[in-house]
Amino acid sequence: MTGSPPTALRPQHPSPRSLRGLADAFGFEVRGGIDDLDVTGVAIASGSVHGGDLYVGVPGRHAHGADYAAQAAANGAVALLTDAAGAERAAESGLPVLVTPDARAALGEVAAWIHRTAENPATLFGVTGTNGKTSVVYLLDAVLRRLGVVAGLTSTAERRIGDEVVTSSLTTPEASELHALLARMREVDVRAVGIEVSAQALSRHRVDGIVFDVVGFTNLSHDHLDDYASMLEYFDAKRELFTPERARRGVVTVDSEWGERLVAESRIPVATLAIEPGVDADWHLTVLDETPVQTRFRLEAPDGRALETSIPLIGRYNAANAALAIVMLVEAGNDLDLIAGAVAEHGIDAYIPGRTERVSGDRGPVVYIDYGHTPDAFTQALEAIRRTTEGRVVMVFGADGDRDTTKRAEMGAIAARGADALVVTDFHPRWEDPAAIRAALIAGAKAAVPDREIHEIADQRAAFRHALSLVGEGDAILYAGPGHEDYQEVAGVKHPYSARDDARLALQEAGWLG
Repeated sequence: MTGSPPTALRPQHPSPRSLRGLADAFGFEVRGGIDDLDVTGVAIASGSVHGGDLYVGVPGRHAHGADYAAQAAANGAVALLTDAAGAERAAESGLPVLVTPDARAALGEVAAWIHRTAENPATLFGVTGTNGKTSVVYLLDAVLRRLGVVAGLTSTAERRIGDEVVTSSLTTPEASELHALLARMREVDVRAVGIEVSAQALSRHRVDGIVFDVVGFTNLSHDHLDDYASMLEYFDAKRELFTPERARRGVVTVDSEWGERLVAESRIPVATLAIEPGVDADWHLTVLDETPVQTRFRLEAPDGRALETSIPLIGRYNAANAALAIVMLVEAGNDLDLIAGAVAEHGIDAYIPGRTERVSGDRGPVVYIDYGHTPDAFTQALEAIRRTTEGRVVMVFGADGDRDTTKRAEMGAIAARGADALVVTDFHPRWEDPAAIRAALIAGAKAAVPDREIHEIADQRAAFRHALSLVGEGDAILYAGPGHEDYQEVAGVKHPYSARDDARLALQEAGWLG
């Protein structure tokens, strides 16, 4: 793939900390001389080591990180943190070694100690759930900016400090990168940070060493059952965020049994938010109007005060994401009336890359590019587009290879029920046979709606152009899957491809964009 790889944002003026102080603070076994050494950063990949870093070697799927200790030393690492097996493997690297039974489990707290995360004055917001995490983080950022607060965020799409942006490689960064990012934000006086927190981030210690001021829960639906044995195990991973060790307060959307269960099992105080009428909750959302370019809503507080505003996004689910962001801000101590005044006249001006992002112009079909790759995401987007579209709805989609295969039939079925025509294409086949992935999606669609119009076109560019040939003025296309991403992964190779750019080009070619 062409282009530069994502670059982690690190503090420009790190404060050195004593390596001996680190070893003593955590009770690590020490092998080698460390008394005169200082550490200024931490890295889990040898290639990302900077001078003065502590390199952390953890066991991987194919190798042990300690095997790369010599490379880390050459890049400027001052010491290695690893397990006993890693210490033996790195004996020839020349680095002093700190030994702990589980270096990955220690990484977050170690990175927090090195970067002094506990001293960071910023308000920290964490958002978890199957769908909507990215949107809530961007909506938080948009409202904070309206309030005049210097804010930062880290999401599936990008890491941002003010106007400085780098591309993300993981939904939630590794702990080493996350704490460095927070330290960089502190240097430029960021006062609030929104962080996407995936289930895997909690299971794999990526947010260790952080206590969030407020956390939010969007929803839970079928996904990641390749990582978790059941929906209950998946829920349990996310529930971990709602513990005193992780957060001080929470906000939970309670329109589902999972939301209700989280409220019942949360170990921190929580406020509740309902989107559906008649659901018992502290806060209530009512959608007032939906158009292809915006959604207007009313949010009512427990004390009867209310806020009315709009978002430049379609769908009740996006209004729910905005409401969750607002309630999280109130739970963090922001006054609802001040928020209402900031967003009443011009709405919440949020740009969320690749989330039902409209890429079409004023003429022709309305085209949305979306990152949705779960059954629930398909349902929500299709329902929103159907409510705001007079004509036909065509859906272009594929499915991830080497990921949860159990959701593919349901994805195909939902697409068939929600759209008038389907164009099934390749997404990221990775090491799987792409034809087999397409076949599973098509089988699910035909089982649900046997006579649904279905076109199978492997090439994404050709697939979208064929979809465009099926629509005209008053129709809509949902291109689901690629979202903000700028590549397609096939057999270990990332090929450049941006659905957003390609869709705009195809619309231009068809004469719909000037």
